[in-house]
Amino acid sequence: MAIATVNPATGETLKTFEPLDEREVEERLERAAADFLTYRATGFAQRATWMRAAADLLEGELEETARLMTTEMGKTLASARAEAAKCVAGMRFYADNAEAFLADEPGDARAVGARRAYARYQPLGPVLAVMPWNFPLWQVIRFAAPALMAGNVGLLKHASNVPQTALYLGELFTRAGFPPGCFQTLLIGSSQVERVLRDRRVVAATLTGSEPAGRSVAAIAGSEVKKTVLELGGSDPFVVMPSADLEAAVSTAVTARVQNNGQSCIAAKRFIVHADVYDEFEARFVERMESLRVGDPMEETTDVGPLATEQGLDDLEKLVADAAGRGARVLCGGVSPDRPGWFYEPTVLSGVTPGMKLFLEEAFGPVASLYRAGDVEEAVALANATSFGLGANAWTTDEREQERLVDELEAGMVAVNGMVVSYPQLPFGGIRNSGYGRELSAHGIREFCNLKTVWVG
Repeated sequence: MAIATVNPATGETLKTFEPLDEREVEERLERAAADFLTYRATGFAQRATWMRAAADLLEGELEETARLMTTEMGKTLASARAEAAKCVAGMRFYADNAEAFLADEPGDARAVGARRAYARYQPLGPVLAVMPWNFPLWQVIRFAAPALMAGNVGLLKHASNVPQTALYLGELFTRAGFPPGCFQTLLIGSSQVERVLRDRRVVAATLTGSEPAGRSVAAIAGSEVKKTVLELGGSDPFVVMPSADLEAAVSTAVTARVQNNGQSCIAAKRFIVHADVYDEFEARFVERMESLRVGDPMEETTDVGPLATEQGLDDLEKLVADAAGRGARVLCGGVSPDRPGWFYEPTVLSGVTPGMKLFLEEAFGPVASLYRAGDVEEAVALANATSFGLGANAWTTDEREQERLVDELEAGMVAVNGMVVSYPQLPFGGIRNSGYGRELSAHGIREFCNLKTVWVG
């Protein structure tokens, strides 16, 4: 993929960029390594001052930044504004809480024959962040804010179709007062990632993206014995039991499926509904999906904008065509509207079976699959019948069912009577092919720290 801004609402290429050459990459690596040596010694108070300044800058530029994201990847302007505001809140959260999260942890000195015993969190060094286009600001900030507050420095390899957002991020922290090597954008192609990751000055990596990309980065990092955190795909189930508030479940289901134009790893994708309420849920859900307005993401009344890339549209069309060709019923949508850009109608299918690609693969767009379950056992079995394990949604007012679903749904996150959302205050991540490690909360800031045991006699 060329490094370029291509408006997905029109298909028009607006701006192209040349990737950094080897000399320019080397300069940035050297700057990161050099600035880390002094930056790691700054105190939490100084880092927090700079982080709050970065939050203030972004807050003051929120509308401009939101429009840039909408132009580059097609999310609705309303969702882009919300994403930018979430980044502001996330930066302030870590500015306020990093010192407490990384405070020395006392041990039982007497039990180990010491005068003092404790564990200390210390930064590792330059961390490479390989980030996706679907939340081009938030995905980066949720790494950058805790990493910088911990005393690490960051090198950002962003998706090639959001280069202007990447450059904005590369300048934001320096403008706020951080030393220039603390956070730098590398405008490079995928073929250059391995060279950076293997460089001795890069000590770890984090990736949010596709499963193949995660496997590649993990393999390279593993061969170099470097720490990684991976957040990969998801095919999140949305389980609805008879006791659920059906109106709330349907309304949330629509939001959970089409958020970010359906391009979210934690979007609900498989709707598993108990037979007692299935028919009513299906009727209401299809009606709501059909009523969504597909159009220009810059217009305030638009519910669903275009997919971010032409390849993404092609992949989605093939998944739906394969399912329909093998017997699945298309209850609404299933077509691309006749207009410029990479749009796809909100789509609902039923009768999806294990022989169809849609049963196994992540649908990254506004496509929902409905499944009928006879009881809670069948619902859990269907929910877990995936190689992914990112998030899961469970709708029931029966407390015993709630506890069972929380226990038995195989995922990194479970939302009961709500939808999976990332919060700075809670750990975020998955299991199985959805990756490993955690972002956000105290757990996230500690991922790229050396937990050093100290024994003083």
